[in-house]
Amino acid sequence: MTLLTEPNTAAAGAFRGRRLRRTASLRALVRETRLHPSMLMQPLFVRPGTGVREPIASMPGQHRLSVDELAREADRLLQAGVTSVLLFGLPDTKDAEGSGAWADDGIVQRAIAELRRSCGEDLAIVADVCLCEYTLHGHCGVIRAASVDNDATLPLLARTAVSLASAGADVVAPSAMMDAQVAAIRAALDGDGLAQTAILAYAAKHASAFYGPFREAADSAPAFGDRRSYQMDPANGRQALGEIRADLDEGADMIMIKPALPALDLVAAARASTTVPIAAYQVSGEYAAIVAAAERGWLDRRAAALESLTAIARAGAGVVVTYFALQAAGWLREMDR
Repeated sequence: MTLLTEPNTAAAGAFRGRRLRRTASLRALVRETRLHPSMLMQPLFVRPGTGVREPIASMPGQHRLSVDELAREADRLLQAGVTSVLLFGLPDTKDAEGSGAWADDGIVQRAIAELRRSCGEDLAIVADVCLCEYTLHGHCGVIRAASVDNDATLPLLARTAVSLASAGADVVAPSAMMDAQVAAIRAALDGDGLAQTAILAYAAKHASAFYGPFREAADSAPAFGDRRSYQMDPANGRQALGEIRADLDEGADMIMIKPALPALDLVAAARASTTVPIAAYQVSGEYAAIVAAAERGWLDRRAAALESLTAIARAGAGVVVTYFALQAAGWLREMDR
């Protein structure tokens, strides 16, 4: 019979990881990943009207905002230490090509102008570049023969990016997942004297099951089919890294990985292979899942949200796009007191 013996804890150099976990102050001292409000980016949905703050049913705590309410929300974010927003628009009308996306008086263009007026350079304004919210069919590009025509879509994305940059956006963020979209946008921006406008490329955007609440919020669900022919297969990690390299070669200044938690391996791989800023998008379904579980008492909302955001940052994202941004900034400030 083999006798169980106690480990020799007195041995020289015995590892005791718990020594540095004993108190809250020690844990804070050696914490490797530190969240800060300035690394959080709040997505915002802007819609027509005045004085509108319309709740989004599938995303409790989030709203569709009119331009005037958007400015007030931006002020709240700045007061909390959140210094960047990602804008999505709900236009008055839609058409087959999504012309509202590049209209000079489009909903996001008006929102950008108001935010620039009210916030100056204190707020970094990032504008999503896609057509899905603006098209009758809900797809991200021009439809030809019942499918999205990649090359016919590129000039429209470029025109949209120029319009948003001209309105005052600091960064344009192409999310349509069209091949060569970054190159087309970079050429258009530079040709229009907008070389200072940066590009945040949704380089690895997967055809994810976690986008459902967003499609309600932005009224952007496809009228037919799905987006798997242009958004990435979630199973393909090497292909995702190839997409990232392609967007960087085309002139992207930053890259986005979406959704965040299901793709932390890609965030880490991208961080190991490039020096540009990396953003990861904690998408609507990730947010809604935590909120719904917390409402049922199954999770602690604050603890689960902060743990998930920390995991995204730990994987290598320097920018975390999250619907928790305003709340999380408050929680982080409380923790620093």
